[in-house]
Amino acid sequence: MDEITKMSGPVPKDFDAENADNLEDIEKQFAVKAVQHLETYWAILQKVKGSSLRLTKMDDEIYDHFKSEFPEFDPAAPINEDEMKSKAGKERWRKFMMAYEKKIDDYNFGTMLRISPNVEYEQDTTIFVPRMQFYAIEIARNKAGLNDWIYEKAHANDKA
Repeated sequence: MDEITKMSGPVPKDFDAENADNLEDIEKQFAVKAVQHLETYWAILQKVKGSSLRLTKMDDEIYDHFKSEFPEFDPAAPINEDEMKSKAGKERWRKFMMAYEKKIDDYNFGTMLRISPNVEYEQDTTIFVPRMQFYAIEIARNKAGLNDWIYEKAHANDKA
């Protein structure tokens, strides 16, 4: 189980998102889970440099697969949400994500993702994506050292 899931807890195994009632309380519970996940991830990035962080046991496999399926992806560039969520974008991402259906817990659970590695989580800098998109993009950002500034900012006043 990955560090973030350990802290926020997994989605119940018997939960069926396709057939769930769209009740306000359920929506609130999912929103709370998504916020807990982003807060946990941010707290981890403040304690550990992203470049030395592993989000899953499969980071290297996910990264290599992501690079092969999305060779044009620049982890330093802001995400184009319209392109990602277009019909063609959804098809590409779905194909990528389905490879992890049996390998990653909650691979399709809604998760908050910063549109750029240079910003904090804010209402206008965050999009809602399936967890595998989060993992693929954040693993690429971490491997490129693009999230290390979060640790450095958090420790700016520490004595050497």
